[in-house]
Amino acid sequence: MGNVLELLKERGYIDQVTYEDELNELLTTEPVTFYIGFDATADSLHIGHFVQIMVMKHMQQAGHRPIALLGGGTTMIGDPSGKTDMRKMLTREDIDHNASRFKEQLSNFIDFSDDKAIVVNNADWLLNLNFVEFLREIGIHFSVNRMLTAECYKNRLEKGLTYFEFSYMLMQSYDFLKLYRDYGCKLEIGGSDQWSNILGGYELVRRIEKDKVYAITFNLLTNAEGKKMGKTESGTIWLDEEKTPPYELYQYFRNIDDRDVEKCLAMLTLLPMDEVKRLSSLEGAEINKAKEVLAYEITKIVHGSEKADSAQKAARALFEGGSEAGSIPTTEIARSKFEEGIGLLDLLTQVGLTKSNSEGRRLIKQGGLYIEEETVSDPNTVIKPDKFVDDKLMIRKGKKVYHQIKLV
Repeated sequence: MGNVLELLKERGYIDQVTYEDELNELLTTEPVTFYIGFDATADSLHIGHFVQIMVMKHMQQAGHRPIALLGGGTTMIGDPSGKTDMRKMLTREDIDHNASRFKEQLSNFIDFSDDKAIVVNNADWLLNLNFVEFLREIGIHFSVNRMLTAECYKNRLEKGLTYFEFSYMLMQSYDFLKLYRDYGCKLEIGGSDQWSNILGGYELVRRIEKDKVYAITFNLLTNAEGKKMGKTESGTIWLDEEKTPPYELYQYFRNIDDRDVEKCLAMLTLLPMDEVKRLSSLEGAEINKAKEVLAYEITKIVHGSEKADSAQKAARALFEGGSEAGSIPTTEIARSKFEEGIGLLDLLTQVGLTKSNSEGRRLIKQGGLYIEEETVSDPNTVIKPDKFVDDKLMIRKGKKVYHQIKLV
């Protein structure tokens, strides 16, 4: 079966594992049915979900069977994990629509043919539960005192935690029991913020069924500053090309922080780790080659080779000011002018992007100015040669106005 647990550890996914040695032996000796849950809170998966998808891909490639659990039932409540306030309640119609969209998108990444993977919706069993019977079978196994120590609940006690949300852990735990009984599922996998909920299900199955099941949490996709990746000034990075076009997905990863390149190559592509190490070891301007590979590989997995090729071609044409980029205006300025540094506000007026420094300040304050797709927040920014890549600097005003500065 191959040592998939070691592979997941090497690529940086693993956060916590229950009975790691036992689970490792199981995964290397027989096919294991496992599940990952997706609450249907939006009409598209986003880049944070992509980590879950990649874990599923690696597990399936190693011979194991994924269950993609759509949270049509649990979304009716909403997971309180990581939230300071109660989630917005969605209608049944919206949740059903979102779940159907998730199912479509997941089929682009996971092979569901010939029972190689399963997709189920917990609305099928949660929405018709008898409340008293559920409490008699499931509720008696949960200690309120212990539940209140879980991070997902503990952080909410001061602001207020409703019984409505408090029941979420029981619902998610019941999912594991149901999938164990119906499909022989022995492993739940989820993000590190799900540890308390996952342990609830893991312990419930062990207690009721007297069998060995396991749990894994993976690291969330965060940047070098510890913030979740996938958020931009214009919003979330979605996997639906109607919400985030392939070009925008490509550009997002083409412009990530140098410190995040290795993590993203390891967790979000299928490149061998030797190649990941080689690319992430590049320094200076060379690291941009690694970012191009990263952006291309992710876009290829999400949208296919053809759209990845188009996104890369458009990005390069835009950067080079070619005709395919729509004849991007380019101003050539002597390198010597930048040795002492040129104030960004002065540069904007010099190349005609703004008419005055006050206009430039307003633009920056409103979050409408970008350098190499990174939002500029400081109007006192000074531009020096180290800001340029291959002697070029791309400035964007708003969504569509580009101007390239070229050193001569």
